[in-house]
Amino acid sequence: MRSARLEFSVGLFVLAGLLALAWLSVRLARMELVGGGHVPLYAQFSSVAGLKVGASVEIAGVGVGRVDRIELNRVDYEARVRLLVQPEVAIQEDAIASVRTKGLIGDRYIVISPGGSAKLLTAEGVIRQTEPAINFEELISQFIHGSVK
Repeated sequence: MRSARLEFSVGLFVLAGLLALAWLSVRLARMELVGGGHVPLYAQFSSVAGLKVGASVEIAGVGVGRVDRIELNRVDYEARVRLLVQPEVAIQEDAIASVRTKGLIGDRYIVISPGGSAKLLTAEGVIRQTEPAINFEELISQFIHGSVK
């Protein structure tokens, strides 16, 4: 009887440990098991060099979403980025999306600068005004070769 109780307790402990590990894995991977309730928005950039899926989307330094997908628009050869933004965050149709870098050589992320329009973007809306990532390697190369404008 005592052996069965001990085995049950150990089994319960192992199960709790596995559930905690699964929860931690999901949180660290920024995955969502159930829809998540985020609003998908799109932005098109001439360059998103260094931006990765899962990168944060921020407004005024506060995380409001993440990058869900990056793909090539085969018509005009620009990067089409799908953003998942929290539903309680209202984004104006004249907002500006920029690719920024944390630190000098840090991770890339998206910054949304709010606009002044009264009209808001809805699900599947497109942020029309974008600013691409600054390519530091290209700037340094131009400086070294003396072709900085």
